[in-house]
Amino acid sequence: MSQPTKLVLTVLDGLKPSMLERAVASGRAPMLKLIMERGAYVDDCVAAFPSVTPVCAASIATGTGPDQHHIPSMNWFSREEERYVEYGSSFGASRRFGLLRSLTDTVYNMNAKHLSRDVETVFESLDDADVRTAGTTYLMFRGRYEHQVANETRLARIASAGGFNRPVLGPRELFYADLFASRRTGCTGQLGMPGQRDQHTGCVGSYLVEHDLFDFLLFSLPDNDAYSHRNGPHAQVTSIAAADRQLERLMHAGGGPEQFLSEHAMIVMADHSHAQVEETIRLDQAFHGWDVARPNGGRATDGDITINPAQRSAMLYVLNDERRAELTEEAAALAATVPGVDLVMRRPAPREGAIVSERGELRFAPGGDLVDPRGGRWSVDGDLAALAAEVRDGVLLTPDYPDALARVWSLMTCPTAGDVLLSAAPGWEFVDWGGAAHVGGGSHGSLHRSDSLGALLWCGTGPASRDAREQWTIRDVAPMVTEHFAVAG
Repeated sequence: MSQPTKLVLTVLDGLKPSMLERAVASGRAPMLKLIMERGAYVDDCVAAFPSVTPVCAASIATGTGPDQHHIPSMNWFSREEERYVEYGSSFGASRRFGLLRSLTDTVYNMNAKHLSRDVETVFESLDDADVRTAGTTYLMFRGRYEHQVANETRLARIASAGGFNRPVLGPRELFYADLFASRRTGCTGQLGMPGQRDQHTGCVGSYLVEHDLFDFLLFSLPDNDAYSHRNGPHAQVTSIAAADRQLERLMHAGGGPEQFLSEHAMIVMADHSHAQVEETIRLDQAFHGWDVARPNGGRATDGDITINPAQRSAMLYVLNDERRAELTEEAAALAATVPGVDLVMRRPAPREGAIVSERGELRFAPGGDLVDPRGGRWSVDGDLAALAAEVRDGVLLTPDYPDALARVWSLMTCPTAGDVLLSAAPGWEFVDWGGAAHVGGGSHGSLHRSDSLGALLWCGTGPASRDAREQWTIRDVAPMVTEHFAVAG
């Protein structure tokens, strides 16, 4: 049988492997079951760190980590502009930093300014090779084609009147909420409101299939994430089933599953997983008495440090250049005493990282005699227990914190990241600047396996089985896409 020539990359936000398996076993996800049976399935694909959507979306789109793509978190501090950047942790957090500023950062600046120009997205690589690209609403959409703001719906016209009237660069066919639509499809997305986004993707995708408008489609299904945040990760079967219906809709537009899969290869993946949240961490209270820079319109007030919570991860930036080393050490020491903080990470020297937990301190550096499951080489000193790690036949294993050193080092060496990096313990989440958290629901962001290991499945493309790699990460997907089209990424 010849390999399908077209490819659909489906990002099913927050897809937890155990919940996918339950949905398939219960008969509620027949399209996902079909893809799984016809191809390969990975139940432990490692997210970026922090395992929050903007960072993971950038890694999926570029095949790189934060050290290269420069998107460090959901909430971070721009030293260049002397202000906080907030991509929408919650409505309250966006209000705190200014709704217009937060939306502008998310819609425009994330792709046009914050995402490094030194890396290419899959859209850019394929656009340059004259592959017909298309994308539904997804945080990372940078491509080679200019798109003007749509005026097809009333909501889009309101957004345009509110200042969202600049063009963006995206794939050949771009559909982003109701703001950008490269052609009239009759599909509306209610400006990307949770609960409406999967249906909008299904509607647009069906139109694109019916009219043969793509070779590569990024088919974004984000509603599972919002459902899991609200109801907890173990409620995902319902939202996975809803996402599966949009895949079925897509396939029926192409003549049904059999006909569709004869023409389209499929990759379905999570950007991260979800973990249950029972307790919260208030960094503002923990650092009471410190001179913390606070939001002040477009810029930040003066201060010695910033606080940057991002669900189950957080960062601290030291703004006092004269005391940076001293304050970094003091802030890291204080953070290590805060209940719910599992790991505290910093870079004590340019080529050395430090990870501290209640189990001890581990120092590490790239290069050395130890190898990780992905082939990276490291030297380590101190307490392996800090990461619940062990060395077996010269291989450094960190099952509780998958791909730990590579992920931490990538964020540590990201030029836009903070000076102190924090990862929450299982069951805990950092309260955001709007006072929001997901207690009783699910969340993600940490280095821990509970929210770092997502699902990945494919058919009609890629290697014959998951055994092609010892350990899969979301960075491996962009090369799969470009290799499918015989394009250099």
